[in-house]
Parts: sequence; C-alpha cells; structure tokens
Amino acid sequence: MYRFLLTRQWLILALLTLVLIPTMVELGFWQLHRHEHRVAQNTLISHNLKAKPVRVATLTSPGHTIPRSDYWRAVTATGTYDREHQVVVRRRTSTDGSIGFHVLIPLDLKGGGTVLINRGWVPAADDQRAFPAVPAVPKGEVTVTGRLKADETTGTSGIKDLSDLPDRQVMLINSAQQAKALSRPVLGGYIEQTGPEPAGDVPELIEAPDDSSIGPHMAYAVQWWLFAAGVPVGYVVLARREKRDRVEAAAKAEASGEPESEPEEPEPATA
Repeated sequence: MYRFLLTRQWLILALLTLVLIPTMVELGFWQLHRHEHRVAQNTLISHNLKAKPVRVATLTSPGHTIPRSDYWRAVTATGTYDREHQVVVRRRTSTDGSIGFHVLIPLDLKGGGTVLINRGWVPAADDQRAFPAVPAVPKGEVTVTGRLKADETTGTSGIKDLSDLPDRQVMLINSAQQAKALSRPVLGGYIEQTGPEPAGDVPELIEAPDDSSIGPHMAYAVQWWLFAAGVPVGYVVLARREKRDRVEAAAKAEASGEPESEPEEPEPATA
C-alpha cells in the first residue's frame, strides 16, 4: 500500500525533506554560534569595564591596532587639549536616537605622545554643514578616563568615508587620518570619554556598551532544530494519511461492486 511513495510527487517531497533537514540543522548551529559570540562579547565587555584603569600609553602606541581583547578597556590619559585641532564626527546618534555629531579632540600627553578623545555627542546646527556649538575644554593639564576603542574604518564600521566635507568635519574616528592632519604621531585607537563629566551634560557622554543582553539567538537555534525534527514527522504523517485515504477508496470500490482500478497519482495530502 505504500507503492505511491515511488510516484513522482512523493519522490519530490522526499527529496525536499532530505534537503530541508540538514539546512535547518545548519541554521540552528549558526544561531548557536551567534549566541556564543554574544556571550563571549558580554563577558569581555564586563571584564574590561570593571578592570582597574591603566594609562592608555601602556596599551597602545602610534600605528597600533587595538586587539579585540582590549576593546572597552578602562584607561586614563593626562595631558593638555589641543584646542585648535578639535573636529566633529558626522552622523552620530544620541541616546534618544537624535542625529548629531561626536566631538573629537587630540590630547597631548604628559611625557609625550598624542591620543584622540571622543568627548561625546552634540546636536547638529540648523545647517548640517555648519560647525555645531561645542562647549570649550578646560585649559591646562587634565586627566581623562574612558574606554579604549579601536580605530574606525569603512570596512569595520560600514560608514562611508566621504570626501569634500566641511572644514573640521570627518566621517570616521581614525588615528592614522588625524595623525596626517596633525603632522605628528597619534596613538592607535581612541578614548571614549567617561570622566570627568562635562558641565551641563554637554557634550553628552556615550553610554557604556550593553553587557547583559544575549539576544534571541539561542531561542532561534532551538526553533530551527525543532523544525528539523518536525520535517520527517510531517512526512510520515502525510504518508500515513495518504495510505488511509487509498485504503478507504479501495474498500468503497469493492463494496459497490465496481472493478478496482489503480488510482491516478494524486497530489500528496497536505496537513
């Protein structure tokens, strides 16, 4: 009674089943790996934010690429601001999603060297090409605390590095670009300022990265695996239903005295 499984429609359905099962299993593992990556990143963020701050010059140097293990590391920097070379970074959002600028200023370190400080977010002026209102930085020696971040590139950030920008406006926070503009070496990466807090909360300091949310990836992984398990079950259910329908049709034909004929190849039953 299961000869119908060798018909064209059922062979296609069987082939589709064999394709769907490994595909869904693989999608489940893909979501599992995304979950594991998120958990590892949360652990790294939490560890580095809670670590005792160290001098930024102990973790980076001119031309240095910040390794992932040092992302968000708590650091300090002591020096004087280079007020003449402050720039703003276009198309950045505040905590409420408003579009504006990040304020980027070089800090000439005590003992030598320069590091970039991301002071935080300010709103854009009415004219997008105009330099926004930015509160002045303190004069004299200051100590800044913050989170160490890697240089932004188009490849890592997805931000297009536009040319022909207004004066003192940039698209990316990149130490190599700023070193070229300053005509002096700049430490690789930059500091995302967390202290001291600015007077009047302007610029708006950047929020710490989320180290608690793990997202829905594990739930998605389980969902894909359940789908994979359900596919063969569904195939068996449909086959048994088809067999039942054929047995009932044969019994009715025999009871009516009509000669039994081979039924045409129907479309597979649907759930």
